[in-house]
Amino acid sequence: MPLARVMARLRDPVTGCPWDIEQNFSTIAPYTIEEAYEVADAIQRDDMAALKDELGDLLLQTVFHARMAEQAGYFALQDVIENICAKMVRRHPHVFGDVHAQDGVAAQMNWEAIKAAERAEKESDPSALAGVAIALPALLRAEKLQKRAARTGFDWPDTGGVIAKIQEEIVEVETATSPAHREEEIGDLLFAVVNLARHHRIDPETALRGANVKFEKRFRAMEDQAGAGFAALSLDDKEKLWQAAKQV
Repeated sequence: MPLARVMARLRDPVTGCPWDIEQNFSTIAPYTIEEAYEVADAIQRDDMAALKDELGDLLLQTVFHARMAEQAGYFALQDVIENICAKMVRRHPHVFGDVHAQDGVAAQMNWEAIKAAERAEKESDPSALAGVAIALPALLRAEKLQKRAARTGFDWPDTGGVIAKIQEEIVEVETATSPAHREEEIGDLLFAVVNLARHHRIDPETALRGANVKFEKRFRAMEDQAGAGFAALSLDDKEKLWQAAKQV
C-alpha cells in the first residue's frame, strides 16, 4: 500500500520527519477526531471534492496509528484490515451466511445482537452500559447510553413521557439554587433532549449541526443587512433583522 510506505518513510527514526517521529497515540488522537469531523462537514456541505480530500486525511490517521503500533510491536496495518474484514463478514450473516434480513431494521437488529454477544465475550463488566467510550462526544455518548438502557426495557414507551421530562428539567433549571446546581440541571435537560431525538430516530449531532449552520447563515445575513453598525443596534432592531433573515 503506497500510503503505508509513505508513512513508514515519515516515521523512519533516522531519515524521517522529526515531527512525525515525535508523535504517539495520544498526540495524534485529537487530529483523528478532527479529521472525522471534517469528513462530516464536507458531507453536510455536499462538497464531494472536499470529501475526497478529507477521506484521504482520515485514512492517513488510520495508517499513522497502525504504523506507530507496528513500531511498538502491537499490530500492523494488515492486521487492522484483516480484523475489520472479518468483523464485517461476521456481523452480516444475512449477506455472507444463511440468515435472512427482510429490511434495514432487521439487518440492524442482527448487527446489534452479534455486537452484544461479542461484547459479552470480551467485557468483564456485566453492565448493559459497558464499553460505551468515555471519550465520545457528549451528545453521541448520551444517545449510546440511552440505546443500551432501552435494550433492557428501561425506556419511555412514547415521546409523551420524554416531552414531560424535558418540561420537568426546564423547571429544575429555572429553580436551581447555585451555578453548580444549574449546570447539573442543564446537563439533565440536554440528556432529555437527546432522548427525544432518539425516540424520533433523529441523530442529535446532525440536528444540532444543522441548527448551527442555520444560525450562522441567518446571523451573517443580519450583519450584511446592518453593515458596520450592527453591534450598536438595539435588541429590538436586531430582532427585526433576525425575523427578516428567517423569511429569506
